[in-house]
Amino acid sequence: MDLHLEHLTLTYPDGESSLTAVDDVDLTVPAGSTTALLGPSGSGKSSLLAVAAGLTAPDHGVVRFGGEQVFTSATPAARATRERLNRIGMVFQSPQLLGSLTALEQLELHAHLRGRRPASVRSRALELLAAVGVADHRHKRPAQLSGGQRQRVAIARALVGRPEVLLVDEPTSALDHERGTQVVELITQLARELGAATLLVSHDASTLTTADRTVRMRDGRIEEPAGTVAA
Repeated sequence: MDLHLEHLTLTYPDGESSLTAVDDVDLTVPAGSTTALLGPSGSGKSSLLAVAAGLTAPDHGVVRFGGEQVFTSATPAARATRERLNRIGMVFQSPQLLGSLTALEQLELHAHLRGRRPASVRSRALELLAAVGVADHRHKRPAQLSGGQRQRVAIARALVGRPEVLLVDEPTSALDHERGTQVVELITQLARELGAATLLVSHDASTLTTADRTVRMRDGRIEEPAGTVAA
């Protein structure tokens, strides 16, 4: 299902005036593809991602999945939480794993939050951990994993619910170039396989060789598309 961001605007109070973090943004991410959003710090990338995830309500505009209106300025917080849990996968800049849970349990927790038994997703969770290359570490806790391994567990956790939309915020910021490139390649591969519309925020164009498209953001606006970076 395609992700459509339509005329999104988001402002924050700034003393006696306001700061426009997202300024009338239109962007479509096709199902199964990865769009990388590049821009300097303060350009509005993470703010746009927060609106797309329903974490922040826009002042104006609509977030649609396919033809369905999902988030607007009037979406109740309870509905936004439900939509996010059931339809969106998120990968944060920091993996945000729970220190007391093993890699497998991180994924099984998703089923618990949706009111299902953790065992109901165990086979799916094991498949994803194998897909991201950490199946052998499924019984380890975050402190026993490397930074790259923790990020891979976070990617698997975001996908265990078969999301329609995958939103990824600076997944390579704590990784070296080689590992960062591998992580982006993994995300784009899994997005294609699962049909998830994937929006990936980054500041490092050199790791994005497998993304289907790259667009740039500056001062809250989308600039002219930078074009396709993958053959």
